Amino acid sequence: MIVSRRLLALPCAALLALPAAVRAEQSVDGVRDAAVQWLQQNRTLPGARMVAEAGTLDSRLKLADCPARPVINVPGNRTLGARVSVVVQCPGSWTVRVPVRVQMFTQVLVTTRPLARGDGVGPDDVHSEDRDVASMGYGYVDKLDQIEGRSLARAIRAGTVLTPGMLAGRQAVRIGDTVSMVARIDGVVVHAQGVAMGAGDTGTRLRVRNAASGKVLDAVVSGEGVVAVLP
Repeated sequence: MIVSRRLLALPCAALLALPAAVRAEQSVDGVRDAAVQWLQQNRTLPGARMVAEAGTLDSRLKLADCPARPVINVPGNRTLGARVSVVVQCPGSWTVRVPVRVQMFTQVLVTTRPLARGDGVGPDDVHSEDRDVASMGYGYVDKLDQIEGRSLARAIRAGTVLTPGMLAGRQAVRIGDTVSMVARIDGVVVHAQGVAMGAGDTGTRLRVRNAASGKVLDAVVSGEGVVAVLP
């Protein structure tokens, strides 16, 4: 039987062509894992615990094997929120945006009781809790020195995470301060010394004790170290 040399060559040619047709591919799951690992190593807040989960990528995505270490970043170096897009780039080849859901758990200050507008906030009014701060778009307060001498800009309920926007200026009167009491009696202005039994900024209602008589009176803070006695 006579066999053509050309026919014999075909299988060999196909075998030689096979390695060129089957190229090594970068694992899509590997790209997702790299995005999560980079976030946890580079964007976790000091003392916090990050939980990150990469979203699903297009199942049709085909990526050539990356011979170099991928470059990973968050565009604009923006503050992390509950959802973030992480860019994974193979230099000179492909770029993939990986959607990642983020939770960042750290200790924050939470109110222990209802507080009124103008009330001072002290250590007895708050405690620390582990909360997810990635979802807190208005920020949070995590240290007692951040609330020292401050009053509230609005009323808040017990169990509320303190945010910077909830805090007004420093307290005009603090508990135990010696204050100047101003009272109007039949059109006559009377001044006396008193001791503050509460704390707050201007406009805060509190109680004061007359230093001379010991009588406890209701008053409103009218300025630094000054209260107006209520009738």
